[in-house]
Amino acid sequence: MRVVTGRDALTEATFRRPVVAIGVFDGVHRGHRHVLESLRAFADEADGEAVVVTFDTHPRALLDGRAPRPLVSLAHRLLLLSRLGLDAVVVLPFDAAMRDTPYDAFVADVLVRRIGLRGLLFGYDTCFGRDGLGTFDTVAPLALRHGFAVRRAPPIAVAGRPISATRIREALERGDLEAAAELLGRPPTLYGPVVRGDGRGRTLGFPTANVDLEGESLPPAGVYQVVATLRGRRYAAVANIGTRPTFPDARPARPLLEVHVPGVDFAFYGEPLEVELVRKIRDERRFPDRDALVAQIRRDVASLALPAADDPTGGPTDR
Repeated sequence: MRVVTGRDALTEATFRRPVVAIGVFDGVHRGHRHVLESLRAFADEADGEAVVVTFDTHPRALLDGRAPRPLVSLAHRLLLLSRLGLDAVVVLPFDAAMRDTPYDAFVADVLVRRIGLRGLLFGYDTCFGRDGLGTFDTVAPLALRHGFAVRRAPPIAVAGRPISATRIREALERGDLEAAAELLGRPPTLYGPVVRGDGRGRTLGFPTANVDLEGESLPPAGVYQVVATLRGRRYAAVANIGTRPTFPDARPARPLLEVHVPGVDFAFYGEPLEVELVRKIRDERRFPDRDALVAQIRRDVASLALPAADDPTGGPTDR
């Protein structure tokens, strides 16, 4: 999947008979996947490419002054989109100029002149352009004028309600991994680069990969069984999400994700790590001393329900 960033990088020659869907696609949940499967089929009918147009930030940040906390970072969103058989994703900045662009100008300049679209697919609640006036009904006449097809994908619902990032975020924040997975259509995951920590896990005998969670929505603090994926390989692991209450002198400003893979010492700094949340083992809590913490971590590791991954014991080692 190609990623094209910015309006100036777009030319009609970039794509072959593109069919386009527009949206934030935060979390790339079941509803989004339904739309994007329809996009793939639409593009195949047109003998063209399936192209998503998305934005680097949530439009509500500029429209309302604050945006809902994203389910996933932009990098995570692109990773999830890359698994859906799309040909390309266009990432546009949502700035004041984008906010003030009328929908008909966006169609004429971005979609027709720059992308050269042959078809446009709407989700059940898709809208774009100034004041959100670009809808299926308002764009249909423009499609006739500019010579592209327009379709609308029907919604899908869970428990009688449309799937939304808000519902998933609420499920995740209350720790209901099962409900979040049902709405996502996949296990909930966290994603970010491995960053240097203070090495405390290694001194305890449990080296960890510390993951930067900027832009990710988190479940409640605690210890989780997870599957960690690095360089295409999967490992059963135990992860702590929290603030290290046993060591108040080293408490971070925001929650950390620390991932321990039994038998593996990760030191791939800067590389992305994907962490699939399997189940919560226990709440995070403060222990009276180091030895009590180490004993509990041993019990946490022993509780892993193996095999939970492709390669639970071998794999990358410290470079």
